[in-house]
Amino acid sequence: MIDIRRITYATDLSPASLAALPHALHLARVTGADLTILHVLAAPTAYYIEGGYVPQEIWDRARTDAGREIDRVIAQAVDAGVRATASIVEGSIPADAIVRAAEEGKTDLLVLGTHGRTGVVRLVLGSVAARVVATASCPVLTVRSTDGGQGRS
Repeated sequence: MIDIRRITYATDLSPASLAALPHALHLARVTGADLTILHVLAAPTAYYIEGGYVPQEIWDRARTDAGREIDRVIAQAVDAGVRATASIVEGSIPADAIVRAAEEGKTDLLVLGTHGRTGVVRLVLGSVAARVVATASCPVLTVRSTDGGQGRS
């Protein structure tokens, strides 16, 4: 059995990703591991609307809103008796940003939710979880959402 000291829980704050939170909290609690709650915020240039890029203040508001939601997740972790920290990183490809953050944080285990999409829908939309599983250098626990894959992608 490997020694699990650092767990990273990656979330896009959708119902599908939040379904994995109880698993991350339980594992952190029983192993005594530190938990990093990771959110990938799209790089400002990724926010494009008709007529041009989204103004900086809208992107800043997105970062603030994400921080507020992550603070709520941190509070849940603290209430569960888990040592937790937040990390909001920028990246245009979420899976790559998750893997990079896990490697930089010397993560022993990654936990993330999956929408459970299959077939053509997965082919068209892609799968962050599948890419993370394929490229991460540490073990990855994926938790399938029970919302029928109807959460945000």
